[in-house]
Amino acid sequence: MTEFHQNPVLGIIGGSGLYDIDGLEGVRWEKVSSPWGESSDGLLFGTLDGIQMVFLPRHGRGHRFSPSTINYRANIDALKRAGVTDIISLSAVGSFHEHLAPGTFVIVDQFIDRTFAREKSFFGTGMVA
Repeated sequence: MTEFHQNPVLGIIGGSGLYDIDGLEGVRWEKVSSPWGESSDGLLFGTLDGIQMVFLPRHGRGHRFSPSTINYRANIDALKRAGVTDIISLSAVGSFHEHLAPGTFVIVDQFIDRTFAREKSFFGTGMVA
């Protein structure tokens, strides 16, 4: 894999309907191997306004993976191996709060993962940090 990370590199994980980033320059798609399996798609490398970026479509181009079948560990590991230092993840979700109308931009500051039936950690039997 090409060395891409001399400075901070921003990783962007795109949610439903976001399969690339307009305006990226010097783009190339590259598959990055991970011991946790295949990531949702290849990684899109490029720069935007001088900032190095690596983009990963969470559901794969063409929305091939449902949320329950996404290999989250492989996705995060692939971004790390690509030199990503910071990650922004974009999602399209709904709300029961009327003051959060469609199109409202929200930054989550607390998150409780209530999912089940998938691995929640990179660490398991015989693996410690």
